[in-house]
Amino acid sequence: MKDAYNRDIRYLRLSVTDRCNYRCRYCMDEHAPISPRDPASAEELAEIAQACYRLGIDKIRLTGGEPLMRGDIVELCRMIRAISPDIELAMTTNGSMLPIYADKLKAAGLSRLNISLDTLDRERFRSLTRVGELDDVMSGIDAADNAGFSGTKINAVLIGGVNDDEVPAVAALAQTRDVSVRFIELMPMHVVSGWDDSCYISAERVMPLLGELTPVGFDGVTQLYSKDGWRGTVGFITPMSHRFCHRCDRVRVTADCKLKPCLHSNEEIDLKGIKGDKLLETIRTGILQKPLSHHLEDRRTDTSRYMNEIGG
Repeated sequence: MKDAYNRDIRYLRLSVTDRCNYRCRYCMDEHAPISPRDPASAEELAEIAQACYRLGIDKIRLTGGEPLMRGDIVELCRMIRAISPDIELAMTTNGSMLPIYADKLKAAGLSRLNISLDTLDRERFRSLTRVGELDDVMSGIDAADNAGFSGTKINAVLIGGVNDDEVPAVAALAQTRDVSVRFIELMPMHVVSGWDDSCYISAERVMPLLGELTPVGFDGVTQLYSKDGWRGTVGFITPMSHRFCHRCDRVRVTADCKLKPCLHSNEEIDLKGIKGDKLLETIRTGILQKPLSHHLEDRRTDTSRYMNEIGG
């Protein structure tokens, strides 16, 4: 499926819940509104996934909130996997519940995992997440490995004056593990928009901390690098310093079934209760409304949503 700017849209980020067991400071306010229950059923989400697949989308990432907060998440993975064996079915998670779910997710057909990890300092981790424990996430990474997941991605949001001093230590996870550690520039969304300018640091600023790196290509919008002797890779996602909208191949569906053609746009198309050919046509129309680019160079986003509602 092509959008109005001839970009090939093949990637759906499907938020399955806005609930989370963490309250990460850059994602949501401590008292952000959370749905008392998941607003969409597994059947509704699977139908949206199937419609997107029929339109040419072959990569689906389940996001949240924390997707493992859904009681039926394993069954939802099975339902989406049943659409086609060719779908790349991934999930972004904070990792804390993977010791319980990793084996079940693998058996249900999940292809790959992204695990959020912004710091390796226990006190700093607790402060950033407000309630989390670092050891739970590290156990989750081990559980993913033991369950047979390969190519796991570790996502670290760069926050100046908070975790930029840990870049070498976090990157070193790729030295001994088959993972891709990706550093993501902080974006001015909702609670973050009022943070001090010093919190926004570019990938170029921290790259020298890693010494000599060898470029090894792109994974989507991520520039990947490696070093001699490393098992994995390190990557940089640069929405602030290097706009990559011209390569964007994704759309999002929020936890309450709103299609967002762009993360940073306030444009939303309601998919709730729509079925069959009407659903296909509504998604097709939404993809054609995908804007050319965001406005992050002006340090602003147009969306009014918390990230836990949109999907990480």
